[in-house]
Amino acid sequence: MPENEKSNLENIILAGIGAIAKTAESAGDLLEDLVKKGQITVEQGQTLNEELKHNIKETVSGAAQAVQSKAVTSIVSNMDRLTPEELAQIRTKMDELENSKDDES
Repeated sequence: MPENEKSNLENIILAGIGAIAKTAESAGDLLEDLVKKGQITVEQGQTLNEELKHNIKETVSGAAQAVQSKAVTSIVSNMDRLTPEELAQIRTKMDELENSKDDES
């Protein structure tokens, strides 16, 4: 994968993770403020916070899978642009991964 595409993909991943983290932080602050104001109980706040954490984990997991899928698609579609040396590196890595999986069985 060309360095520019790899860098762009990394930036997209980091931006998504940052946005999710900021949302979680803001939601946590909001819950804390509501508890302080007595608008919800501490127990309700804890329950909402746990639900929020669960939802964020699911969102991050789904986003990671989507990014991985797009990365694989991008790599495969650009393989014809790779040099013979780069293709050899990929073959070597694939062989290593296959051998390590065989050893685990």
